[in-house]
Formats: sequence, structure tokens, C-alpha cells
Amino acid sequence: MIDDIKKRALHRSRILQGQLRGIEKMIENDEYCVDIITQSLAVQKSLRSLNKLLVENHLRTHVSDMFEAGGDEREKAMAELMAVYELQQNRGS
Repeated sequence: MIDDIKKRALHRSRILQGQLRGIEKMIENDEYCVDIITQSLAVQKSLRSLNKLLVENHLRTHVSDMFEAGGDEREKAMAELMAVYELQQNRGS
């Protein structure tokens, strides 16, 4: 991984861990549903941010190398990108 992106992705994952622990405590404490939902939506936003970093890293490293290699490697990169795109589309976002 690119050092800067790795650092940011690790930071984002630690934030996510804290957010999830917070949701767990909120549920245990029978807190107001809308507050729990709000926190859950914040986690989803954080996950999207993490995914964006991971895609950026993949594009800047693996995909660029695969495109440069050409042939089957280029086709494999295209297939991977299309699979990620389809996963995102099936998610409804």
C-alpha cells in the first residue's frame, strides 16, 4: 500500500472500531433509536470513506501495473473494476 493511504486507511478503521463500540454501548443502554440510527449512518459514511481510500490505492498501484502489463493482466484489472462497480450498484448507492 502507498504509505499515506495506508496511514489514512488505518486511521479510518480505528475510527470505525470506536463508532461500532459506541453503537454497541448505545444498544446495551437502551438509548433512543434515532440516536442509534444516526450513529449507524455515521458508520456507513465512514465505511464509504475507507472504501474510497482502498479503491484509490488499488488504482494507483495494482491497476496501473496491470494496465501497463497489458494483455490478460489488463483484462483482469478491468474485470476487478467492473466487479467492484457492480457491487456498489447492487448496494443501491
